[in-house]
Amino acid sequence: MQRLRRNRPNDDQPLAGDNAMLIVGLGNPGRRYQRTRHNIGFMVVDRLARDLPAGTARSRMQAELYETRLGERRVILAKPQTFMNASGESVGQLVRWYSIKRPNLLIVYDDLNLPFGTLRLRPGGSDGGHNGLTSIIQHLGTEQVPRLRVGIGRPVRGSTVPYVLSEFFQDERPLLPGVIERAAAAVHDWMTLGIDAAMNLHNRKPDAEATKTNQMNQAD
Repeated sequence: MQRLRRNRPNDDQPLAGDNAMLIVGLGNPGRRYQRTRHNIGFMVVDRLARDLPAGTARSRMQAELYETRLGERRVILAKPQTFMNASGESVGQLVRWYSIKRPNLLIVYDDLNLPFGTLRLRPGGSDGGHNGLTSIIQHLGTEQVPRLRVGIGRPVRGSTVPYVLSEFFQDERPLLPGVIERAAAAVHDWMTLGIDAAMNLHNRKPDAEATKTNQMNQAD
């Protein structure tokens, strides 16, 4: 994450849960996975960190954190370092430490079931077969976990495992920064306007160019 600042000695205590918001981007740690589809949650959180006021970077509870404020509210951006399938171990600890109320938690992750570039905000629901979200639901004990799904498309043939662990297609890469920017804007609107308003603004199909590119790549 960018725009880092040294920790302050008196900044180590959590704020009251009503004032704290936790945004978690899912992914896998390490350079090997840095640009893969499965790490788009990390990419969105990094983009959001650049847009928010300067804050403090720290590592705790198996996550890289970036703490800042938006108005009177404390905002914590998190990238769990447990690897995707164990994301709930870190998220559960963070939710308890910061006393996060469920509506103030947002999970950002890749989704095979959505076309490349499509965004879907939801206040809860099933895991949809996403192992990272499965782990989080298990550790929090509820499916009512607000989430932002970022579409990465689904391969026409073969296993999905190598697909999600691969980098984006060459023709998708020029479009990727725009997708990440729109996702970061959706998170910002969730923080400032609430989930209903943010859903109305951002739960829409991707532009025609992105959809066409995704279809052509999957057919190759």
